[in-house]
Amino acid sequence: MYRDSQEKDVQMLEKRFIELSRLAYQREIITYTDFLNLNEQNILHTLPKDRLFTGYRSFGGYFMAERQMAAFIPDALYLRYGKSELTMEELDFPFCAVKISPLNRKFAGEMSHRDYLGAVLNLGIDRSKTGDILIDGSDAVIFVHRDLEFFLKEELTRVRHTSVRLDSIDIQDFDYTPRYEEIRGTVASVRLDSLLALAFSSSRSRLSGLIEGGRVFVNGKLITSNGYQLKDGDIVSVRGMGKFRFEGTQGTTRKNRITVSVRRYV
Repeated sequence: MYRDSQEKDVQMLEKRFIELSRLAYQREIITYTDFLNLNEQNILHTLPKDRLFTGYRSFGGYFMAERQMAAFIPDALYLRYGKSELTMEELDFPFCAVKISPLNRKFAGEMSHRDYLGAVLNLGIDRSKTGDILIDGSDAVIFVHRDLEFFLKEELTRVRHTSVRLDSIDIQDFDYTPRYEEIRGTVASVRLDSLLALAFSSSRSRLSGLIEGGRVFVNGKLITSNGYQLKDGDIVSVRGMGKFRFEGTQGTTRKNRITVSVRRYV
């Protein structure tokens, strides 16, 4: 029963992507999805290209954003602009960045991602209308659909026990570099389960269940094989645990193990 429900949800989402692509093609305009989670992005990435009427690009406000919108772009626009790629300004994704700051930093409590997300969802805003939430000390930045910017700034006055103020940020000026911890070690091979174990300091057997359970994505695509071979630069996201970038191999040891480096984002 649960599997049938999942398959139906996938089919409905695929139909939505195809319809948005068709609309973009017919009207020669860019159409957009809501913010997509990793599962939804995987459905889009694995949808056969011959079922879509246009190409698409996805963006979440900064490099490596987890939640992203997809824009379906008709070929007619490339011809109109006389170029093979459109800039972010030309794509004009319909979301904005809003900074959340405590009114009084002296009395501000420590707030987690869950605290900020809960405060937003308690306003009745659907999760699909919000992107990533980035926390920097006592401040946070949230990406939200442009139509909800004013509502959010008016209604969100408190996060947990802390009174807050909200200010818009020009998305074109927004610059965010994720912090990371560099981890080096040796593995028998560059299999996905081996590198997961290194990145998250756990055993392969414990983490293999995450792969088989559909919680691991490589470059936005769902991977369910423990033996999947990673390539230099691959971004691995694990739902509920975080993400890391495979930097590559750095030689072999005398015992013929491979020396590798990963960057785990914190």
